Amino acid sequence: MNENDVTVHYWASARSAAGMAEEQVPAGTLADLLDEISRRHRDRDRFDDVIATCSILVGDTPVGAREPATISLHAGDTVEFLPPFAGG
Repeated sequence: MNENDVTVHYWASARSAAGMAEEQVPAGTLADLLDEISRRHRDRDRFDDVIATCSILVGDTPVGAREPATISLHAGDTVEFLPPFAGG
């Protein structure tokens, strides 16, 4: 683990698109993290499309429509990618 690493959790179709449930990523902002995971998974056909549909949480806080470059990440943070879920 790097001193700047955050833990990324992929859920449901995001897990399938990434080919893994979680990974450690060094990132200072959410924009940095998005760039890095896109680079890491560029050989996965659906990865970017699935991630683009996900709700993102940093810790327990939803990111919503905030600009990723304005969201600071700190070592030990957890970032969750939650695809849309169907059902009731």
